[in-house]
Amino acid sequence: MTIHDHSGKERIDAVRAFNRFYTRQIGVLDEVWLKSAFSLTEARVLYELAHHDGLAASDLVRDLGLDPGYVSRLLKKFEERGLVDRAATEADARRSSIALTPAGREAFAPLNKDSHEQVRALLDRLAPADQERLVKAMRTVQDLLGDKPEPKVPYILRPLRVGDIGWITHRQGLLYAQNYGWDETYEALVAEILGEFVKTFNPQWERGWIAEREGEVVGSVFVMRKSAEVAKLRLLYVEPSARGLGIGARLVDECIGFSRAKGYKTLTLWTNDILGSARRIYQAAGFKLAEEERHHSFGKDLVGQTWNLEL
Repeated sequence: MTIHDHSGKERIDAVRAFNRFYTRQIGVLDEVWLKSAFSLTEARVLYELAHHDGLAASDLVRDLGLDPGYVSRLLKKFEERGLVDRAATEADARRSSIALTPAGREAFAPLNKDSHEQVRALLDRLAPADQERLVKAMRTVQDLLGDKPEPKVPYILRPLRVGDIGWITHRQGLLYAQNYGWDETYEALVAEILGEFVKTFNPQWERGWIAEREGEVVGSVFVMRKSAEVAKLRLLYVEPSARGLGIGARLVDECIGFSRAKGYKTLTLWTNDILGSARRIYQAAGFKLAEEERHHSFGKDLVGQTWNLEL
């Protein structure tokens, strides 16, 4: 995708500025790495050989994105210095397995130690909370730019924890503002609903589910008691990054199963007709439209809908 707009140029400039900043921080532009006899690329090859058995030159080319000719010359240099050995593999005599020699491991050890201490010094400048922010931001960069395999478990459902209420309020406020132009009064409504849920929570009759994907909250839903026979499904949402995994339908199914198990006769919910994805989930689960009414809320003219499921 080609970026032509002004905001696109600002993003490009921001990424380039970050690259310049970070390379200065870790000394990438120095001729040698950590005041050693090795360049950064040479040190990275030593690292790969120290941490992975049975590597071939082609593995280094692929994993490090290096030129094959450069890798060949670099390995020959390491062989001449007695840092690596090459041996044909049993499976393929044409493929050479490369391994560090004792001298190679001895040369790598201070590099590894000094790199560890360099990062420790970088982190020690920050408070623990800021260290967590930094690490999380770095993981986000890796997730977005790296070739990341799909997790074995796409998501989990868990109970409500401290911090979830504020996060869900924040995310719902932002998402509905971005997607539908709703104003801050919707965020205030979410805060009011969840605040009341926590204050009057009755675990025998009510429940909240949090969908989590690789440590991040990606969705939630709540069942709240309306009367002895009627439960309310409230505040279903799924993060855009986690849509397509069936999380919304799973959360609704959990609400239905819980409500039936508790002996409720009806599960009801209120939504707006513009929320098409959620409405399709409700319809697929068997909810029927009971009534609808025009209203002006959250800075918009909307059509509110009440949907019921007879249990």
